Amino acid sequence: MNPTPSHNDADGARVAQFVSLTCQRGAENALKQEMAKRRPNYKFSYSRPGFLTYKLPNPEALDKRLALDVRSMRLVFARSCAHSIGAVLKRDASDSQGAFNRREAAKLVWNIVERELGEESQTAQEAQRAGKILPKIARIHVYERDRFEMGARGFEPGLTQDAFDVHQTILDAAPESYRANFGQNVERLDSPADPNELCLDVALVEQDEWRLGLHLANDSHSRYPGGLIPLKLPTDAASRAFLKFEEGLRWAQFPIGVGARCVDIGAAPGGGSQALLARGAETLGVDPAEMDPRVLAHPKFTHLRGRVNQLKRKLFRKSRWFITDMNVAPNYTLAALEELVARDDIAARGLLFTLKLFDWKLADNIPDYLARVKSWGFNVVKARQLLFNRQEIMVAALKKPFHK
Repeated sequence: MNPTPSHNDADGARVAQFVSLTCQRGAENALKQEMAKRRPNYKFSYSRPGFLTYKLPNPEALDKRLALDVRSMRLVFARSCAHSIGAVLKRDASDSQGAFNRREAAKLVWNIVERELGEESQTAQEAQRAGKILPKIARIHVYERDRFEMGARGFEPGLTQDAFDVHQTILDAAPESYRANFGQNVERLDSPADPNELCLDVALVEQDEWRLGLHLANDSHSRYPGGLIPLKLPTDAASRAFLKFEEGLRWAQFPIGVGARCVDIGAAPGGGSQALLARGAETLGVDPAEMDPRVLAHPKFTHLRGRVNQLKRKLFRKSRWFITDMNVAPNYTLAALEELVARDDIAARGLLFTLKLFDWKLADNIPDYLARVKSWGFNVVKARQLLFNRQEIMVAALKKPFHK
């Protein structure tokens, strides 16, 4: 079943509205379980691996729809959220030989946008009656759903060449009336949107199936197409953990900078520590294994060789930020952190760590895991499956305000 575009019927009534979500390929069932709990009145409608749509229970004004996003729904497994306005399918944009024609498809994109946001649209009329200013499209976000599961054939999600090509085609077809409202660097697909800019989403579900939507840029991920932050593994990175924690630190927005005192538990070979060191943090790396020589050579890095439960607590008394990416079951990770930070003599301000979901059924336990972290005195706790996570989630915990 294909979701019906949101538009006016012949009598001026608004037909069904939908929200579209992307996620890591393989995480669809975990996301469905979340939606069943968070939005039980939303009806599952249509999906492809890594892409799901839900029907809203009642039509809503655009401003209310745009207030709904991954963060407001508290979804762990959704990578992006858009408010559907229609679709361009092969049958709509075929050439004389029956092949999908991208230039024709791009024209249809703007026809759908005009129907949804143009001066004669019901959306514009509703805004006018309410005395509200209808937001203007500032960005065009084009992205593909994941083609493979994370790690399969070396696959990692990101902006593809097809996404760049389609973005340029749609940009070239934009009417002048819309160009006047485009933001800076709109010609660069990988350039972040400014906060509160309205983005036109074009999800390339298939080569000849484009799903269109709208969203407001707000957090670190929604500023990029499909939540695909364009990070690359540096050539001198000790491990892939650098990407996890670089993305995680941006998402968590921890105030870690020059002079911050941090601990990386299970640090070897040192990718996570490098993400901290790049911010100027004083970093203790705890691990019985060898560290990468490039990490050891950093003047702000100290290797504590051993397991965290074997080391004297006084070594950590000046530390305020703790990260870990251990390849163990969630309860083992939580036990190791609890032993260290849930003590009066350790003044931890924030935690950033992964929880491995060796079985997807463990996703049902996430609320319990987060409640356990809160019981240690962290009053801001959130979780998300980040772009560079595999079958795992990232948890950020903060004490706010922090007085010690």
